[in-house]
Amino acid sequence: MSKVEKKIAKEKIILGLDPGTNVMGYAIIEVKGSKTNLMQYGVIQMGKYGDHALKLKKIFDRVLALVDEYKPDEDALEAPFFGKNVQSMLKLGRAQGVAMSAALYREVPITEYAPKKVKQSVTGNGNASKEQVAKMLMQIFAIKELPRLLDATDALAVAVCPLVEGLAMFVELRPAWLCRVSYEMESVRRLIRKSDKAYQSLTGQVRALERFCRSDAALSPLKDLVRCART
Repeated sequence: MSKVEKKIAKEKIILGLDPGTNVMGYAIIEVKGSKTNLMQYGVIQMGKYGDHALKLKKIFDRVLALVDEYKPDEDALEAPFFGKNVQSMLKLGRAQGVAMSAALYREVPITEYAPKKVKQSVTGNGNASKEQVAKMLMQIFAIKELPRLLDATDALAVAVCPLVEGLAMFVELRPAWLCRVSYEMESVRRLIRKSDKAYQSLTGQVRALERFCRSDAALSPLKDLVRCART
């Protein structure tokens, strides 16, 4: 393999999608060697479309436009979770199918990831909240403001999954995890210092009380009481 071919092999663009019938998150990241850059992320809103068929058409058109604009090498989607509402699950499955069809229409390979897998890939915890995932991604990609709709960061988390699963852990992710560990360790240190100060303060009070009990100041009231009893 030539140097040019090796360089091309290291470069990849990943499209991450978080399917939804009213709001659909999307994110595009670019991988160049050990560097990972956020190219674009946001949401596709379909709430104003009353007809479900129109929503599906909107999803297809927007995803196709994203594929044509950024030309991703891979499309990562979050698999729909299983819920009790059959109708909602059916609509969500259709939305995902349309998004997949738009990518496949341009021959972009697709990979699905379970919601817990997505959360674990970013935070290390499969039960993390949307807010925790978003805050971790803000550290990784130096995002200044939390988006109003977290569907955008959900899609960004999905885009990260192929890198983590393929053991191509990008450099920016490690400092973010280390930053999180350091933060937790510092919290523990503060707690220990606080407990140590409380222990030292309590020990000091006990010693002061012991000294007082041995002093004449503590014995004088007893002496006065004995004196009064004798008279």
